[in-house]
Amino acid sequence: MIAEGILCVALNVYFEARSEEFLGKVAVGSVVMNRVESPIFPDNACDVVYQAEYLGQWPKRHRCQFSWFCDGLADIPRETKEWAEAVTIATWVHGIGLPDITGGALWYHSNDVFPKWATTDYLQIGSHKFYTEVK
Repeated sequence: MIAEGILCVALNVYFEARSEEFLGKVAVGSVVMNRVESPIFPDNACDVVYQAEYLGQWPKRHRCQFSWFCDGLADIPRETKEWAEAVTIATWVHGIGLPDITGGALWYHSNDVFPKWATTDYLQIGSHKFYTEVK
């Protein structure tokens, strides 16, 4: 049985970064935990991961903090090796507390999107850009 907070971080790592190298996965997990510690986000990992605009009990499509949660696709990990690695990383990041390699980042996006909030001050880790401040 996986503790709830670890499960939420693992799902986020899996769906946001499963194709990344190890450090890219750790960085995505670190952003969740940085948000937990920030006064501007919810104070537990699951509330951070599932933060969204809701219509009743369902998140509005494309109105989530993390795109996988409201993209309309099933949120079931299907790749066994990648899922196991996501759980291990989540256990380290959430349960043990790995050092934050993002410099305190609270936001990130993949290289193939260009959000309006992005600034020119970011840290590149794998195929994601990590931000401590946004517009």
